Amino acid sequence: EGERLSHFLGRFRRENYFTKTQLGKLTGLGAVIGRWEKFYFNPFPSEKELEALAKVVEVEVEKLRGMLPQKGMTMKPRPIRLCAACYAEYPYHRFEWQLKDVMKCSHHQLRLLTKCTNCGTDFLVPGDWVTGECPHCCLPFATMVRKQKQG
Repeated sequence: EGERLSHFLGRFRRENYFTKTQLGKLTGLGAVIGRWEKFYFNPFPSEKELEALAKVVEVEVEKLRGMLPQKGMTMKPRPIRLCAACYAEYPYHRFEWQLKDVMKCSHHQLRLLTKCTNCGTDFLVPGDWVTGECPHCCLPFATMVRKQKQG
């Protein structure tokens, strides 16, 4: 519940030992998979594309649609944002963190992080979050909550 398509696709690829290219070929969607993992939904995924993806990932089209921003939501694909407190509870990226006007977590009332609290490295796109930690200094996302400030 609340997981972004970007994060889900990355998890699915890793669990099934697929690259973005392989998943694109398998679904017949090609480079679209890579675009979706980077939060680029223009043009918005069609029903036919979601059906093709659903067949391969074995997730209902309706659930996949729920992982996408709703019409009228303005997304900000960069910087990648994170609530470390939420991530500690459930380790996946939430789509509300990337909404244009959202700067704090609605659940914890903490400012969203845009980089590692230890080394300052920007977060990778969620599809590339392999271990839930900074790719530079290996600080786990869940421990970053100690330096997350009140919103």
